Amino acid sequence: MIVSVKPSKIHGAVEAPPSKSYTHRAVALASLSEEKTIIRKPLIARDTKASINASKKLGVNIAETHDGLEVKGLRRFRCPDDVVNVENSGTTLRIYTGLSALVADGYTVLTGDESIRRRPVGPLLKSLHDLGVECWSTRGTGTAPVVVKGGGVAGGETSIKGSESSQYITSLLLAGLAAAEPVQVSIVDELVSKPYVEATVKMVELFGAKIDREGFRRFTVKPQSLNGVDFTVPGDFGSAAFLVAAAHLTGGHVRINNLDTSLPQADSAILRVAEAFGSKVEVVDGGVEVYGGARDADVELALTDSPDLVPVAAAIAALNNGRTRIYGVAHARLKESDRISTVAAELRKLGVKVLEQADGMVVEGSREVEGGVVLDSHGDHRLFMAFTVLGLALKNGLKVAGAESADVSYPNFLNDIIKIGAQLSFG
Repeated sequence: MIVSVKPSKIHGAVEAPPSKSYTHRAVALASLSEEKTIIRKPLIARDTKASINASKKLGVNIAETHDGLEVKGLRRFRCPDDVVNVENSGTTLRIYTGLSALVADGYTVLTGDESIRRRPVGPLLKSLHDLGVECWSTRGTGTAPVVVKGGGVAGGETSIKGSESSQYITSLLLAGLAAAEPVQVSIVDELVSKPYVEATVKMVELFGAKIDREGFRRFTVKPQSLNGVDFTVPGDFGSAAFLVAAAHLTGGHVRINNLDTSLPQADSAILRVAEAFGSKVEVVDGGVEVYGGARDADVELALTDSPDLVPVAAAIAALNNGRTRIYGVAHARLKESDRISTVAAELRKLGVKVLEQADGMVVEGSREVEGGVVLDSHGDHRLFMAFTVLGLALKNGLKVAGAESADVSYPNFLNDIIKIGAQLSFG
């Protein structure tokens, strides 16, 4: 579906949707606990449904309640009676590849959509093999479909590169909680997306277990039982980033409720990004307020720990009357799309000068970008939302293809921006 975006000014208040990352982790950890867990205000979107369904396939009892989910997990999972389809969720693929080794007996097959079948999982398979798990890519390409033989994780030591995906480390740590012997994971290069691993460690602690660590170089997890918890999922800074950008780009004002900085979230860096481009950001009780205000500036953005911000940061940079360098994000090429190449190509359709680099891009922005063209989101939810908020600030608006992708992470995105002033039409 194509959305036509008209010039608009954003003003109002909206609630950030629940965190996708914390919903994934809460469901996975609750699935490993034999006690009852209540997950309040989870994100119910295409990606998180993939994790919920994966847990159900492994025999976990998950029931919907009036405000969330009630989960009763297993120490040893049951072999799925069908293929585990993770849809478009890379997080689900990586986490449940590890958890599938905890099936008591039998083989688990995991696959997903076309995008998922291009995304790497080879380093994780190698590390699981080091820990005594038989697993492989059916095509021998280090990508899905993957097959994991049950019987448990023996334990031991493995090393893995951290420059490709932090989700590998999360998967190994969670599987290690139910291994036969301790699991030690060493990172052989620089770990990217560190706050996501921090989130995993914090959530493990919330469930009553512990991960020993030496910074971001070495992690050790011993076999431990998990407590059941009553957990309320925090708001998602990654989704809120598009609301922040909408206020910035239109010179508007938005209050975003349901945001909390007490738990680590990589995408809280959007507040720093908006300020770098001239907006005023205030952290208030229960949320943030953004007062849009651009300034001419050359901006350097190292987004190594928050690669999901690349599309929205590039959209902001397109209207910045200055040179913006976004770097340290080579791993953004391994997301739902190659977010460096695709974003650069689409912004060029607007006449924006973009120099693609191996680990990012340089954007020569201008306030004179007029719009009036059709941009393709390439089936990537974050590109769709980034281009949509960019269109709000263009003289001739914008048409953006791929609206159906938003339900991957933010099903109410279009309704929320309409609520705060966006003028949109569909079809």
